Amino acid sequence: MADNPDDGDDVRERLKAALWFAVGKMVDEETLRRNRNVTPQFIGALTALVWSQIENVALDLESFSRHAGRSTITTDDVLLLARRNADLHGIIKDFVDEEKASKVKGKGKSKR
Repeated sequence: MADNPDDGDDVRERLKAALWFAVGKMVDEETLRRNRNVTPQFIGALTALVWSQIENVALDLESFSRHAGRSTITTDDVLLLARRNADLHGIIKDFVDEEKASKVKGKGKSKR
């Protein structure tokens, strides 16, 4: 499947196009709500900014995982990434704790 090096470029371009569409949709909704206009260049620049941030986050998560001797990114890596944003860290931590608690409850029910 991944024998062709152009496949990676194709996937990357499709992801960028999907991101452009999603960012454009969000911007359109907000501009309608606020009765404002934006240019396609603004949407393009915002999309490029978001793409760059996604790449940086991905690299950081891979580095954290590799540093811990793992090949899989875990919630611990995500929490480490969010450590400098207390509000975001709190939201993610609460979500992770709730998920862990619901899994424990689910396991308890299956034993009965």
